[in-house]
Amino acid sequence: MERVYNFSAGPSVLPEPVLKKAQEELLCYGTSGMSVMEMSHRSKDFEAIIQSCEQLLRELMGIPDNYKVLFLQGGAWTQFSMVPMNLFQNSKKADYVLTGSWAEKAAKEAKKYGTVRIVASSKDKNYSYIPELDKSQFDPDADYFYITTNNTIYGTRYTTLPDTGSVPLVADMSSNILSEVIDVSKFGLIFAGAQKNLGPAGVTVVIIREDLIGHAMDFTPTMLDYQTHAKENSLFNTPPTFAIYICKLVLEHLKELGGIPAIEKQNIEKASILYNYLDESALFKGTAAKKDRSLMNVTFVCPTEELNAKFVKEATAHGLVNLKGHRSVGGMRASIYNAMPVEGVKKLVEFMKQFEMENK
Repeated sequence: MERVYNFSAGPSVLPEPVLKKAQEELLCYGTSGMSVMEMSHRSKDFEAIIQSCEQLLRELMGIPDNYKVLFLQGGAWTQFSMVPMNLFQNSKKADYVLTGSWAEKAAKEAKKYGTVRIVASSKDKNYSYIPELDKSQFDPDADYFYITTNNTIYGTRYTTLPDTGSVPLVADMSSNILSEVIDVSKFGLIFAGAQKNLGPAGVTVVIIREDLIGHAMDFTPTMLDYQTHAKENSLFNTPPTFAIYICKLVLEHLKELGGIPAIEKQNIEKASILYNYLDESALFKGTAAKKDRSLMNVTFVCPTEELNAKFVKEATAHGLVNLKGHRSVGGMRASIYNAMPVEGVKKLVEFMKQFEMENK
């Protein structure tokens, strides 16, 4: 069977060269005589893999030397708790911006450990836009300021970062890390589940400024203390070894393509192809505010639920899969992460044009 164009929001499409490389090395990695899945995380072979993965990420993202890179488990959900447990160091207060259900969930978890203030929210319009932020409303005594840079479900993203001054900016970048150039030094902490742009599900990357490590609340479990993992270079316990190996291959592939500037250019091209068609279509309508449209997750609807269901079914039959939108938005969602080729987006638009002609 031929490979389909997979528009899943996550776990999502991986670059074919990465999958082929992993296939070649599955039975025997290098001269180790075994698969990466079989080798000890204390072995020299695996230490070389995780060190290479970190160095590639540092190089590609321009991560400053005073930041630690951690490879953890538990996904973004665990970070919703780890962030406040480790960063509620002084005032035990934090500012949150609600731009979707994941930011909501993060704020709910943080409230268990300190005071959470909602600075702004776009819930009034089902999170279809990024709210304007008034800096005068930010709490200068907050221990951190929390945002979700890209909203997978609702198809929105921050195009301008909030200026939080001396308050550390914390960002959940699970669905747009590596998709565009960012200045890491503007953040105190960045975290991302790997299953969108970094690699397969199972590993979560945390990029944290060193001065924010070592101040965890007294009751913080050992495994939820960033210092535990920073001191041991992410090898305190058995990490998700194979997922980290695939991340390394993804980063190598991204470097070969020309790094983040090159993939950002491609991502803008892909998104433009799809958004331009949505803007001229009489049948399909984008659901996110134009000024805040995501480069990674494009959400759109037909006039009726019946047409939405028909479109998803027929698209699947044409090898365009996982286009059904999240239940809170409905309609369709095309996740066009780094590994989705331009050709895949063009094929989608071709099918959308055909569908529109047949369903006027």
